[in-house]
Amino acid sequence: MPPDAPAAHASTLLAMPADHPAALTVFWFSGERESGPKVQIAASQWDRATQQWAPARFLVNRHVLGAALGFGVRRLGNPVAWMDGSGHIHLFVVATGWGGWAASRILHLRQSSDGNGLQELAFAPVRVLPLSWLWNTSHLVRNAPLPLADGGMVLPVHFELGIKYPLALRFDSRGAFLGMARISRRTYALQPTLLAKTPTEWLALMRDERHGGKVIAARTQDGGRNWNDLPDLALVNPDSAVGGMALAPGQMLLAHNSSPASRAWLDLSGSADGVAWTPLQALEHGATDDDEFSYPAMAWADGSVWLSYTVDRHRLAWQRFTAAAPVGVKP
Repeated sequence: MPPDAPAAHASTLLAMPADHPAALTVFWFSGERESGPKVQIAASQWDRATQQWAPARFLVNRHVLGAALGFGVRRLGNPVAWMDGSGHIHLFVVATGWGGWAASRILHLRQSSDGNGLQELAFAPVRVLPLSWLWNTSHLVRNAPLPLADGGMVLPVHFELGIKYPLALRFDSRGAFLGMARISRRTYALQPTLLAKTPTEWLALMRDERHGGKVIAARTQDGGRNWNDLPDLALVNPDSAVGGMALAPGQMLLAHNSSPASRAWLDLSGSADGVAWTPLQALEHGATDDDEFSYPAMAWADGSVWLSYTVDRHRLAWQRFTAAAPVGVKP
């Protein structure tokens, strides 16, 4: 944690190139409390030589962003990272002016420093993503993008003003925004995570804001152009984010809260088809419902599956599964 930052939430993991000193970069928002005026985007890197996380530092400040954009930024949250075809890091960050999270816009930032080592890494705003006629408000980002064979990616986001529904945003290999498609017709689905079964068949698994909900599912069979809703999964969802990834055909992972009424249990499950899921590992099981382990993020780096998640909104935790772990990862 950075100094004097007692709160942390919404981490995202970015795998670094094989010749980089760091295996991973992790970004999250941190400050005195969620939505607090001192919240900034923080980062750390896992050093391959020392096998440790470097001391965290702040990278994105709302005042600096506001000055560059020409309008005030009241709060920051939910950074999501992606590396383009030229090796530059892009950050997509939720930001608000007046109003709460439902009045958010998604800011697109691009690496402005020559290198992407932690101590030199810096970002500059590209623009607010043009997602709606209503001042581009009420769109939020949370989960990692899905990389494409052409070097571009698809970024999962959601809309949440009054109703909630998920969207897939497409970008080219340089980070230029190309367009979007609605993932689900449901009005209570948010924070999609994308898993590719094949190059053209993908699943979107989503948080359900309803009481007593399940993990929501949708599918595309044409590379994201058209989406269809699927029946809910058998996995309970206590209005909490999920994080997933597809390691190989028939080998999918999902980190999710498995307690019906709280975020006190965080588990890892596996699936061959994305429909039937089997428990693989208990990541965290709290002593009471007041414990919280939430907002899991996943990445593949150095022959391992890495997970990060929030603990009680105060700090981050991480776990690493090697090829010998029960998730069945192969080198």
